Amino acid sequence: MTITPFDSRKGMTRRSVLRAALGSGAAMPLVALSGPAWAGPAAADPAATRLRLPKPTGPHPVGTVQLHLVDRSRPDAIAGSGHFRELTATVWYPARDVHRYPVAPWMPPGAFRAFVADAGFSDLASVGPLSAGHVGAPVRRSGRRLPVVVFSHGAHSHQGDHTVIVQELASHGFAVLTVAHQYDTYTEFPDGRIAVPLRDRQAPTRPGDFAADLRFILDCVEDLAEGRNPDVDQRKLPAGLLGSLDPRRMGAFGWSKGGTATACAMLADERIRAGLSIDAPMEMNPPLAGDLDRPFMMMSAEFGRATNPAAAAFWSHLRGWRLDIQAQGAVHISYGDNEALFPQVAKVFGWNEQQLQAVIGTLDPDQAVKIQQAYPLAFFDEHLRHRRAHLLDGPTRAFPAVTYLL
Repeated sequence: MTITPFDSRKGMTRRSVLRAALGSGAAMPLVALSGPAWAGPAAADPAATRLRLPKPTGPHPVGTVQLHLVDRSRPDAIAGSGHFRELTATVWYPARDVHRYPVAPWMPPGAFRAFVADAGFSDLASVGPLSAGHVGAPVRRSGRRLPVVVFSHGAHSHQGDHTVIVQELASHGFAVLTVAHQYDTYTEFPDGRIAVPLRDRQAPTRPGDFAADLRFILDCVEDLAEGRNPDVDQRKLPAGLLGSLDPRRMGAFGWSKGGTATACAMLADERIRAGLSIDAPMEMNPPLAGDLDRPFMMMSAEFGRATNPAAAAFWSHLRGWRLDIQAQGAVHISYGDNEALFPQVAKVFGWNEQQLQAVIGTLDPDQAVKIQQAYPLAFFDEHLRHRRAHLLDGPTRAFPAVTYLL
């Protein structure tokens, strides 16, 4: 399946989101003071402490480990003869013990510096937020293998941009693998190389390329499940990871172009038992020819079916369980880490409400975080673990902003 390249009709790449803050008259570092130190424009050095992500709500602490992967079935013409598609991926999982293991950053430090510099803010920040994951912590084994979810990021973004959702799933007993799609991401390889988005239309960065990456990650899940280490450098894996994943219970989700890639991968690969797209344009060329009979959920904002014909066409091909929800006031970046991070930045630098809403929309940020913690978990709980999620049955007072689109 061939997929058209995608940058949103409003240019909603990560870079344009960052620049939107300047357009609204506010300086926009990604590192800021937190807690009672917030003091508006006159606050102390904004790089004194890190931004904070909300803690996951599940009963288990979270472990994480990075994998360096090479797909030898896909030659890499950009890198040159003899090279193959090279990726980094990160595994998140419920951990048995985290006390002796360091906390993982939101992004690898080198990738974060490149990310901020590319947005034009290199003088404002040198460190990034921390996650809830602990690097190398042993896997919690409970007698049954872990259901697996793979994640695909958006255009010119990075694999950590939906860490709130990822670590929420891991804290509730899922293994989640996030992939950094080479040539359209910010990432850091084990040898210190920093990868940044390549703005070259010949680069393999279309949704179909992302989908091929996801399918390769499923192969790696099968390797891990069978006790093989897919890391090309054969670096040591956390205790208990080998043999802990369940390749019979795999799902996928993605944001924006990654959501389109999720749909493409699911159409091509029956190993994906359930799929979730987060405000994805679903622009496919040629148009969709087949139907999808497995569960699929859409969390819509700017690419809702009412205004986006491609999303409406995709919806018409869903023959199995399906659901489309939309939170009032949500914009393209509302179902991600931005809802947790930008309000902190706004307090530090004295943004008014209008300036903040110009970036993250009018959806209440606290409600937005709770939505992204609750709905993906309910979806994968129901369709990978067969735990009935009544949250998905219809509107609820707990989330008054969420509407169910018929």
